[in-house]
Amino acid sequence: MTTVDRPPAPPVRDHSAPRNWVGKSIRRVEDPKFLRGRGGYIADLVTPGTLHAAVLRSPHPHARILSTDITAALAAPGVHAVITGARAAELCDPLPDFGPDPANHTWRCLAAEKVRYVGEGVAVVVADSRYLAEDALPLIEVEYEPLAAVVDPEAALVDGAPLVHESLGSNLAYERTFDFGEVERDFAEADVVISDRLRWRRSGGQPLETVGAIADYDHATGQLTVDTNSLSFTSYLFMVAGTLKIPANRLDIRPVPAGGSFGSKLFATKPAVLAAMCSREVGRKVVYLEDRVDNISNCDHHGSDRVYEVELAMMRDGTMRGIKIDTVDDYGAYIQFGVGHHGNALAQVVGPYQMTSVRYRVRAALTNKNQQGAYRGFGSEVNNWMLEQMVDKAARELGLDPVEVRRRNFIRSFPHFIPTGNVYDSGDYDAVLDKALKLGDLDHWRGEQRRLLAEEGRYVGVGVICAQERSVFSATEFWFWFDEPGAPVTSMPESVTLDATGGITATLYSCAFWGNSPETMVAQLVAEEFDCNPHDVSVVYQGSRNGLPATGPGGSRTTVMLAGAVEGATAKIKDKARRAAAHLLEIDPTDLEWADGGYQVRGVPERRKSLGDIAVALHLFKHSFPDDVESGLEEAKVYDHPYTTMPSADRKDLGVFYPFMGHACHIPVVEVDIETGAVTFLHYAAVHDCGTLVNPRSLAGHIVGGTAQGIGTALYEEYVYDDDGQLLTSSYLDYLIPTAMEVPELAIGHVETPSPYTPHGIKGGGEGGRMMAPAAINAAVNDALAPLGVRLTELPMTPDRILTAIRKARG
Repeated sequence: MTTVDRPPAPPVRDHSAPRNWVGKSIRRVEDPKFLRGRGGYIADLVTPGTLHAAVLRSPHPHARILSTDITAALAAPGVHAVITGARAAELCDPLPDFGPDPANHTWRCLAAEKVRYVGEGVAVVVADSRYLAEDALPLIEVEYEPLAAVVDPEAALVDGAPLVHESLGSNLAYERTFDFGEVERDFAEADVVISDRLRWRRSGGQPLETVGAIADYDHATGQLTVDTNSLSFTSYLFMVAGTLKIPANRLDIRPVPAGGSFGSKLFATKPAVLAAMCSREVGRKVVYLEDRVDNISNCDHHGSDRVYEVELAMMRDGTMRGIKIDTVDDYGAYIQFGVGHHGNALAQVVGPYQMTSVRYRVRAALTNKNQQGAYRGFGSEVNNWMLEQMVDKAARELGLDPVEVRRRNFIRSFPHFIPTGNVYDSGDYDAVLDKALKLGDLDHWRGEQRRLLAEEGRYVGVGVICAQERSVFSATEFWFWFDEPGAPVTSMPESVTLDATGGITATLYSCAFWGNSPETMVAQLVAEEFDCNPHDVSVVYQGSRNGLPATGPGGSRTTVMLAGAVEGATAKIKDKARRAAAHLLEIDPTDLEWADGGYQVRGVPERRKSLGDIAVALHLFKHSFPDDVESGLEEAKVYDHPYTTMPSADRKDLGVFYPFMGHACHIPVVEVDIETGAVTFLHYAAVHDCGTLVNPRSLAGHIVGGTAQGIGTALYEEYVYDDDGQLLTSSYLDYLIPTAMEVPELAIGHVETPSPYTPHGIKGGGEGGRMMAPAAINAAVNDALAPLGVRLTELPMTPDRILTAIRKARG
């Protein structure tokens, strides 16, 4: 492995101080407004006189647009404007695109010359109501020239396949092979090489509320205001402004609560751009809110869609040496995030296991489907599934206990640099496994498995998987794929402003509520610092125009980053408050100590000033203080990533880019009906280590919800395109989601190994359930069907796929 001169790690933090609020399960401070129907979702903010937009979508997976006649639609009742793709190309530049070769890969809010998947927008109608706008859509006459479509990612890479983007000259949007460590040596010295082909098919986050925006353009001032439930705009505001062809200082994007996201609203720019473009064109406020078909067919956030060829180098005693991964990933018609999904995978590519080498080849294929975006795990959940499948297969082929194989290979010394160069900051994988085995009652269920098969012919299986949950990405993740240094982005900050006047108010800048309880989490962190009650802390949001730099949610980063920002702003406030209190008490600042929400004289606690007293004095009595003490008690903190390093020039070491490593063990027990292919759960245990817990109750909700989504990924959910490129699952009649009847009650446990580098030792934990469940459920189903010689290697494991595998095994 290339020797890398790494910068020193951040100082190790002392987490021994007792905590009052961090670690407590409290009721969410934001719940009352949502329970009263006052949350302020997009539809709640529509005021009288607002116009409504609806989008005409392509029925073809691949076709040229020859002409568009909007005459009849313009004459329809209540219609104010009809904007075609060609007109939209004049009004707006291409959408923000992080993918390779954007000059030859143009992505617009509406298709201008060619449609590349079923559901791509070709025109938008603006009318007095959504009903009138929808009524006008069929009156738009579009003449298409259908073209051959390609939907299989491997077929898309064959010479002569229909080209999704002719200007690229190929459907191969990106290809690269990374070697980390002595790959060939490890494979040559291995006793056995385990090989497999695996297939993970696409699904996606299904938010209760779809993506939407309300835009209001003021022609008098040139100011554009957009309320949106999309996320992470602040840091990249200039890109959205560039698309709309307006100065960034004339654009104010204001966050509103998102009715679910799971990644699917991450930087979802298209609805905001459509609403803004329409508002500027008609001079009125315009709302665009996707309907369910819009969202499923055109959300730009379908999940990963991969084919794997994998080899795992093993010794006969069960120890692992190295792994070779060759994956083709179907990105659909566009590639807005580049191959960042595989950066997530490379952050934890060896899982919790000691391996010394990795070869990772990725080929990004373009097909005539809606594009791949973000879904809970952002590609790392697929890597977890692939790796755990390989470990189970290795254990079976070597005749070893799969639990013992995992334990034998655990990393036990931290911090630990994996072959890619990323670091695992802390962990205790044995403790997590031990607790999960106890909570999952493994010995009992192994006995039941044998008894039920022998006595009743029932096929019960137990899955045991151990996997990682990376958290808090660095911007360098998006740059190590390319050799050109250019001017790489290295900032991914988060910001908070705290005002201690009249109680404590925290202002956030990147997102409103989207399921991860940012208000509760910030309130607990503030309460921890100031000795107050979290429910007395006010949390508000600021639009982008006056906002501080912020990146927003993604990659399980929010809690850690906002904790750092709160800690920094708190320190500034306490420093100023100490100086002010010393002046008021006529004592040296060093003789004061913080206690019970204020400063008191050491040894004379009755001589004190509360934070409220200090704030009022600073707010109202400027001349009572020295000239250099400013009025008010408000401070802000822009908190940068606490631990990140740059990749090496030869990309043999990718640097530290996802350092705060969570871990989990899931143990589901399932029964498979071999006559119907149905899978039911008999028990499910999940133990997670997310560092220091902030609110165990909220984290349990993440684990349950993420596991439910993982059940969907493993058994039910799939965006199905037929061979002609038609989307067959465009509504919930066909796209199946697990209900409360299919999701078992979870036995949840926690292990806490604090991060040495973050405030309070916190790690991210919002994606863990889905990052573990598909692998665990696949393992359990395969264990159940092992007596039949069946092993499923494709997700989702629908009844049809299960029955097909059983019939094949029976000949």
